[in-house]
Amino acid sequence: MKTKETLHLGKTGFPMRGNLPNREVEWQKGWEENNIYERRQELNEGKPSFILHDGPPYANGNIHLGHALNKISKDIIVRSKSMSGFRAPYVPGWDTHGLPIEQVLTNKGVKRKEMSRAEYLKKCEEYALTQVDTQR
Repeated sequence: MKTKETLHLGKTGFPMRGNLPNREVEWQKGWEENNIYERRQELNEGKPSFILHDGPPYANGNIHLGHALNKISKDIIVRSKSMSGFRAPYVPGWDTHGLPIEQVLTNKGVKRKEMSRAEYLKKCEEYALTQVDTQR
């Protein structure tokens, strides 16, 4: 006798596998078609605001578990406030400027002092936008 035959499990019509990679796409499509986020925001229009200033990830490398923890925590806080009756919009973004990008370019051999400021800033912008695309 197989072990699974010794278990007395209830019968259900639910499939045994969640098939989430496919089903989540369908759910998101439905949410977008029905403007679920916009409708949630309309419910709290005119109520006190709760703004969480979300410091976005630097666009200077691949996303990692720390980014996920940060975004999930902030998402929980904003949704909780929204469900508590606050006008709490969530606007994500990326930090595409600053020292982290300059350090990456220096490590890649870019010689800041050998180019004009405009050329250097263009290089920073190009690098940052490639990282945004990767993270997106």
